[in-house]
Amino acid sequence: MGLQRKLTATAVLLVLSVIPAVSYAAVLLDRIVAVVNKEVITWSELYRNMEFKASDEFRALSDAEKRKVFKDNEREFLETMIDTKLQIQAARKLDIDAGKDEVDDAIKSIQGKYGMSDKDFRETLTKEGFTMDEYRKLLAEQIILGKVVTQQVKNKVVVADSEVSEYVGKNLEPEYHIRQILLRKPEKAEDMAAVGERAEEIYRKLKEGADFSLLAGQYSNDSSAKAGGDLGFVKASLLSKEFLDVLATMNVGEVSRPFRTSIGVHIIKLEEKEEGGNTEASRESARKKLFDKRFPEAYKNWIKGLREKAFVEVRLQ
Repeated sequence: MGLQRKLTATAVLLVLSVIPAVSYAAVLLDRIVAVVNKEVITWSELYRNMEFKASDEFRALSDAEKRKVFKDNEREFLETMIDTKLQIQAARKLDIDAGKDEVDDAIKSIQGKYGMSDKDFRETLTKEGFTMDEYRKLLAEQIILGKVVTQQVKNKVVVADSEVSEYVGKNLEPEYHIRQILLRKPEKAEDMAAVGERAEEIYRKLKEGADFSLLAGQYSNDSSAKAGGDLGFVKASLLSKEFLDVLATMNVGEVSRPFRTSIGVHIIKLEEKEEGGNTEASRESARKKLFDKRFPEAYKNWIKGLREKAFVEVRLQ
């Protein structure tokens, strides 16, 4: 995890000697929290990066709440920043960079996601305490990280066809990602008609464009209601005949008409389907699952190798 001893006077002079003269005074006024080879991470840089990567929920917190969250997580985030710095340095050695057009496209994508005009975007940056140049630099780093990780890790994770065949052979069963709205069967048989009418009313709302998740939360009597009716992926062998019969007629994204089982009336939405058997779709799904399982370990080992070859000094108090 890096050297944990204090910087000697010689080391401090070495670090400061590589800092451009224009920023020398600023560094003296700021606290150095880590040294990564010949580059420093300052306290202000640490907090600036935490702000950049903060979630929308975090941004809604009060200043006092934000400070507490930052303080509680600064050491963990610093370790992540050190890893990031090492990856950027590795990318630099490989002549990997982010062009102006790539950063422009990333900004356009962000604006599109949140429906922002150029003016709205700049005002938001100002509100968050960022200049456009600062934000572009951080975005460029994210692009560079994606490139170097792809080149040095992702492209080197190999999933052989034989492994895919073996996985598919052991996982022939189709799986369905389902959401459901369940109206449980009433105690009195004469009340069943009212349940059926309510189900038809809900189905009508869905056909008119109502959000399935919202209606599930509002009407469903199942424990999945709080999750918008999401049952996750369910193997075919775990589903009743009634469910399988309905699913056989559905395409991904479709909503079923209300149908009955022994426990009540159901309306389901088919979010995704993973085919069983040795089909092209099932092989691609298997390859992705095997890759996703293998990638984190490969990435971890790559970072470990970068750390072992680097000089890392943590000075966070």
